[in-house]
Amino acid sequence: MRKAVFAGLLAVLATASAMAFTTALREQPQNSGDRQAISNDNWLAAKENAEKYDRDGKYVEALQHYLEYTRQAEGLGRPGLVAWGKNNAAYMIIKMHKADPTVDLAPAKKLLEEGLAISAASEDCKRVLATNMEYVKLYLKQPE
Repeated sequence: MRKAVFAGLLAVLATASAMAFTTALREQPQNSGDRQAISNDNWLAAKENAEKYDRDGKYVEALQHYLEYTRQAEGLGRPGLVAWGKNNAAYMIIKMHKADPTVDLAPAKKLLEEGLAISAASEDCKRVLATNMEYVKLYLKQPE
């Protein structure tokens, strides 16, 4: 009986985590759902919000803001920042995975691949992207 209740609780928690993660990938940081205009100020706001949520351990929210950071950097024509944004968004997924191993790392892998493909990424950024990719590949290869 206890095992069934525990398994049920795990299933509910895994479903809730997956739903929150999926929502983060679809939603923009604004409550209205409108996209923010591309500007350096909006890029900076997304960066600051992402860092704040990351410090607070709110990785889903941080992920949302890193995705906006990336979108803003793309619009500003700043490929080096795009690479960092993709890395940081992927790292939020990795942090979620470390807290809950049922979190799917496939979206992190996609972000990291996209970041590694950016030729304008700094050597430091490429090194961090590669390190995060090693983590993702290690866990994606493991049997379920």
